[in-house]
Amino acid sequence: MVSYGAFTSQQILAEAIFSPYRVKQNKEYWRLITAGFLHADWSHLLLNMFVLFAFGKQVENEYIQYFGPQGNLVYALMYVSAILVAHISTLYKEQNNPNYLSLGASGATSAVVFASILFHPLQKFYFGIPGFAMGAIYLYYSSYAAKQMSDRINHEAHFYGAVYGFVFPIIFKPVIGMYCLMQIKNWF
Repeated sequence: MVSYGAFTSQQILAEAIFSPYRVKQNKEYWRLITAGFLHADWSHLLLNMFVLFAFGKQVENEYIQYFGPQGNLVYALMYVSAILVAHISTLYKEQNNPNYLSLGASGATSAVVFASILFHPLQKFYFGIPGFAMGAIYLYYSSYAAKQMSDRINHEAHFYGAVYGFVFPIIFKPVIGMYCLMQIKNWF
């Protein structure tokens, strides 16, 4: 609904988009979160919602399994905090650039995908590639693309959101990380 509102109102977009410069200069900290509920267009919104649909329920169920009745709340906390964490590096790098703007939930949806990889590292992705290998490829590409800066995509948000999605559950339940490593070790 927020994205739709921003599609139809430049004022909503201007008030909510991530502007590291405005966060620093005007202390508009809400932009670190609100930008995660904005999208450039319908295809951007639908792609993020498709990723959330494809991986979200599985990850939510794992959170319920590991965290009990509070699992839904912990999952929601991971998603919203991933929006924030995905923007921190960009905030630091672009804080003096008044022309830099960013929006989208890709950092948070990357967190959901990588939480899925953590819980099921051998799950097959494209061409039968296991999740942990696909995750490594994704991180490499995101890091490379962030350095190139050849498009208008905040690849750093993808990278840091993905890493956060992997690390967040381990912080609270280290056994999850050990279980993941055991699965990968047994695969080799």
